[in-house]
Formats: sequence, structure tokens, C-alpha cells
Amino acid sequence: MNFCHNERHTFVVLYADDILLLAPSVIQLDALLKICEHELAQLDMAINFKKSCCLRIGSRMTIPCTSICATSGTQIPWVSELRYLSVYIMKSRSFKCCLSNHRKAFYRTANAVFGKVGRVASEEVTLHLINRKCIPSLLYGLEACPLVKSELSSLDLVVNRFFMKMFRTSNMDVISQCQSYFDFKLPSTLWSNRVKTFDVKYATCGSSFVDYGTSVK
Repeated sequence: MNFCHNERHTFVVLYADDILLLAPSVIQLDALLKICEHELAQLDMAINFKKSCCLRIGSRMTIPCTSICATSGTQIPWVSELRYLSVYIMKSRSFKCCLSNHRKAFYRTANAVFGKVGRVASEEVTLHLINRKCIPSLLYGLEACPLVKSELSSLDLVVNRFFMKMFRTSNMDVISQCQSYFDFKLPSTLWSNRVKTFDVKYATCGSSFVDYGTSVK
């Protein structure tokens, strides 16, 4: 569930026990943190500040920010990258995700699959396992991220390299023919389809935003 304050453009994104606070300024972020601490205290809960951090996105991202402290005095560090629901968000001029961990996850699972069955099972079986077990780790959560062409190309490259290893060739014409023959879609195509599905689901699920200003006193 998401709560938003329409006047100040501050947001609280909740998923299970993971909380993401969004605010247009450090002052408003600090105020929002204090409100969340107060509300959680009423529920006999508290924020784990050992796992908490701050990140700045926008044209002023390189300018040092004033430290934000919890009511207990614990200082929350400013970082260049943070993880939320296994998606890594980077300090940048605009919202941007770090894809290196997604690529590492694919290589790790793909090498594990290929090491077990790659030279024993048929190509159909191996690629089916790659499609079911490895591609999801490569695209996890990215349907909500605004990826650009270069980022999508970097995801496609990961899969193309695996095909090169599997079919023992660096000829991209051969790789393309193999992908076409086995009907293996590249991540860029899969991502585009996932984005469309995500947009449809989000548009039909109804508004999940609540006026935060009227619900908290």
C-alpha cells in the first residue's frame, strides 16, 4: 500500500516490512521520517536503522546533503546506491537502476544450469531451463524501471554471450538464427511485454494512494 501527501509531494511506499520514503527536499524527508517513527511507535514497532540509508536523485545529486537523524540520534548515511525489493537504485540526475546485480544473478544461475545439464540435455531442455530459471532473475522488477536503449542492449548482450558459449560460436548471424529457431526472445522484447502488462494491471487495480495528510494527525 502507498500513502501520499498531495500538498508536499511526499510518499511512503510499503511492501511487507520494507519502507521507502520519497520527498522533494531533505527537510521534508526528515519530517516524513519523524512521522513514520511516531506511527510505528504506536504499533510497538521500530525502524531498523542499521539497514537504512538515504539517496539523492536529481540535478543537485552531487551536492552534499545535511545529515538526517532518527529521534534516537542515530544518523542515517547518504549512499550512491540502495537496494529496495532486490532492485538497485542509483544516485543519478534522473531515476536509474543499476543492472550489474541482475546480470550477475543471470550468469550465476545460467552457469549453474549449464554446468549440470549443458552437455547432457538437449538444446530445447537447456534453453527451457534458462528461460524459466534464469531470465526471471535478469528481469526481476525491471518492468517498473524506465530503461533506455543502451541498458536494454546490455541485457541482450548477457543472453547473446550465453548462446555463444552454448553453441560455441561468436557469429551473431548464427546466434540470431538459433534464437529464432528455438523461439527464444531477448530480454529487451520480454521487458517491453512485461512493461505493457504492468501498466495494464496498475491502471486496472484502482488507486492505491491515500491522502496522507488526512490520515495522520
